[in-house]
Amino acid sequence: MKWETEITNLLHIKYPIVQGGLAYLAYADLAAAVSNAGGLGQITAMSLDGPEALRAEIRKVKTLTDNPFGVNFAIGQHGRRFDHMVQVAIDEEIPVISVTGGNPKGVLDMVQDYPIKTLVLTAARRQAEKAEELGADAVMVVGHEGGGHLGRGDTGTFVLTPQVADSVSIPVIASGGIVDGQGMMAALALGAEGIEMGTRFIATKECVDAHPAYKQALVEADENATVVIKRSLGTPARALKNIWTDEILEIERQHGDYESLKAHISGEANKTYIHEGNAEKGFGWAGQGSGSIRDIPTVDELMHNIIDEAAAVRRKWS
Repeated sequence: MKWETEITNLLHIKYPIVQGGLAYLAYADLAAAVSNAGGLGQITAMSLDGPEALRAEIRKVKTLTDNPFGVNFAIGQHGRRFDHMVQVAIDEEIPVISVTGGNPKGVLDMVQDYPIKTLVLTAARRQAEKAEELGADAVMVVGHEGGGHLGRGDTGTFVLTPQVADSVSIPVIASGGIVDGQGMMAALALGAEGIEMGTRFIATKECVDAHPAYKQALVEADENATVVIKRSLGTPARALKNIWTDEILEIERQHGDYESLKAHISGEANKTYIHEGNAEKGFGWAGQGSGSIRDIPTVDELMHNIIDEAAAVRRKWS
C-alpha cells in the first residue's frame, strides 16, 4: 500500500512521518533509524556544543543511512545565535531543515539559494501564513496537546490543522497528540499531508540518550499525566507531571517571574531528568499523546505498527 503525499514527494521519503527535533535527545542514532524506516529523521542542532559538534553528528548520520534526514534549529533556545550552525548544514548539503521556537526569517534567508527544503513549526493560523510568505516549503502545526513549547492559545490539533490547511497553499504537517496510525489517518483526513511526532519517538530503543525512567514514565502515562508550565512567562510548554513540575507551578502561583523560575526551567534541569531520570530535580517534555504509548519498540517496529494501523483504517474506510 503506497503512502504518497505532497510531503513524501517534497522530502523524498516513503512515509509521511517526521520525527521532531527533541532537544538534548534527537541525535544520530535516532535520526538515522527514523530515516531508515521510511520517515524523516532529524538531529537537534542547538542542543550541541557548537558548529563542529553539529558537523560530526551530521557525518555520523550519513554513515548510518543513505536516506534523507533533517536538522532542526530551535532558534529560541537559550538565546543562542544560529548563523554559524546553519552554515554547517549548508556546507554539509543537508536536504531538509526545520525551524522551531522563534522567527524563522533569518534561517530561511540563509538557505534560500540552496536546494534545501524548509519546514517551519507554527502554533497558529497567522504564524503559518507568515511562514509561507517568508518562503517555507511546508509548515508543521502543533496543537495544544503537543509536548514541549506550544503556542499561547489553547487550540487543539483537531481544530488547528484544517484551519491552517485551508489558509495556506504549501503542505501542512500535523503535530501534537499523534502517536499512532489512527492519529496519522485523522491528520490526513483533516487536510494535512503528513505528521510530526516527538514524544512517541522518545519511547523507542534508538532514543539512546533518554533515561529508562523517562521512557517508562511515558509508557505508564495516562491522559492526565502532563501539565503546562511557564504560562506566567508567556511561553507555555507541556511536560510530564512530577515533583519538579509541581514546584514550578507553585512558584508560578506565588511569583510567576523569570528570576524565580529560571533554575527550575533551565536546560540543566531538563537534562537532569531526561538523561539521569531524577524526577525530584528535573522535568521532561511530553505531549498528551503519551497516554496512548504502551511499549518501547525499535523505531522500525514502531513505524511498521503505525503504517499497519493506518492501512487498517484505510481498508475500513473503503
